[in-house]
Amino acid sequence: MNKNKFLFWILGAVLVLGPVACKDQLDVGNPNAPTLSANVNSESGILQYAVGATYLNGFGFGNDWLGNSYFSLPWGYSELLADNVGASAANNQISSIALPEYIILDNGTKITNSGTNVAIIRSYNSRASTGAGNNALIYQWQSNYALNFAANTILERTDAIKFGGDATTRANTLRAWAYFWKGYAYASIGSMYIAGIVVDKTNTTVSDYVGHDAMITAANNNFNQAITILQGITNTADYNAILGQLIPSFNQVGNGGVLTPQEWIRNINTMLARNILVNKLAPYVNGNLNASISKSNSPNMTAADWASIKTLTGNGVKKGDKIFTARSTPTNSIFGAVGGTVAELSSRVPSTSTFTVSERLLQNFKATDQRLVNNFSKGTGFKGDLTYTTRWRLNPEGNGVAGAWVYASKTPGAYEVVIAGSYEENALMLAEANIRTGSVDAGVALIDQVRSYMGAGLPATATGLSPTAAMKELASERRVALTFRGLSFYDSRRWGWSYSIANGGGTYGNYVINSGTTYTNVTISYNFMDYWD
Repeated sequence: MNKNKFLFWILGAVLVLGPVACKDQLDVGNPNAPTLSANVNSESGILQYAVGATYLNGFGFGNDWLGNSYFSLPWGYSELLADNVGASAANNQISSIALPEYIILDNGTKITNSGTNVAIIRSYNSRASTGAGNNALIYQWQSNYALNFAANTILERTDAIKFGGDATTRANTLRAWAYFWKGYAYASIGSMYIAGIVVDKTNTTVSDYVGHDAMITAANNNFNQAITILQGITNTADYNAILGQLIPSFNQVGNGGVLTPQEWIRNINTMLARNILVNKLAPYVNGNLNASISKSNSPNMTAADWASIKTLTGNGVKKGDKIFTARSTPTNSIFGAVGGTVAELSSRVPSTSTFTVSERLLQNFKATDQRLVNNFSKGTGFKGDLTYTTRWRLNPEGNGVAGAWVYASKTPGAYEVVIAGSYEENALMLAEANIRTGSVDAGVALIDQVRSYMGAGLPATATGLSPTAAMKELASERRVALTFRGLSFYDSRRWGWSYSIANGGGTYGNYVINSGTTYTNVTISYNFMDYWD
């Protein structure tokens, strides 16, 4: 692996973010000149630091080039590469990074794009392009290393802090917080980039990159350290007192809140299952569950992998569990109600919207799905001659269908960002594991439960489906249920869709509009870089 020195200089950035805190909960000491020694030397000081450094640096730092948070641009790239959304503007390469290698229309016409995803990514991966805001690779990287730096700082300073109450429980709750977010950061790097840097001390120099599999191992190690701590917590009063301060009050609504130790462990198990699932190949190309992908940087899923996912998700996030979420506020928020999420950036008038919802996303909805009825409308789409052309619009706030999921909102506090795992993701991972290991009806039942949970209003899926038919239901439901959460590209990659047809990948039976004609059986060869350089 190439040697490269990566100096962790982010301390100053962490500390100066205090003045933009929301409701003062993200403040760090003196807002005019905060320092670690002067402001992070007491229980209240380190808790304020932990909140501000986690939320502001992890999800706000450096992400104001397009939208204003981690949930807009970095997650936006995932949704673009998954072909859930499209873009016609040139900002940050959003119009070109997700253009496929070629498409073949129903009539056999082949349309090839001149610039490939790999060439575009590499041509803008430079210091100059980074400074100009044109390097797509920088955003997810810098956010997660800022988050990791914050967690390292918390761990290093906790031993010197005098805690009140049950000091051991309070300190351990804070340590679990730090290990959890370190696991999250390493998992994000390892799941997106070909290599990363494992750094577990602040203000240090690391000389070697390690492969993405080693990054996932580091993520799992930190998640498991958090689990070990949580398993030993018995004083829930002091635990709740600390975690209740670490999670801002405006995030303690809806599915967010103060997790019990067992809920938190289940959240971590879901993340551990995700780390397996999204970093292994499980090809499903053109209806073939035995497809083979060449020239991939991922190994194939094994029977042991599927068994591990079943075990982890069996004790993963359950319906009704609290999870890690984020919400906007009217002022000084970590993300804006307008511009802070890929969902909101997809819900404007399509002719002027940053992102437009894709025909390939919409074809996954069944016609009577109330999520479709409640969120989308035809006739106001965006016209052009590339794959981002669409007939559809995503309507913010929904269309008033009672009980149906709402995908986007411009109202402060109304949209719930699911930062980490969720019930629906956990259930769909278990569903796929069941389908892949012979328990097809059990897998289909879980798909139906997710649809019911999200207010889809669909009848139960028939029992006795073949594994291929069940997998079709699963793939469509993951696209529908988990869209706008920064996960969908991982599905496209592990199913083989993002690879070139020449290497066994591609997608078939797609809806594409070209020159005013709607085609419904289009073949697409994406040929995307699987793990970013």
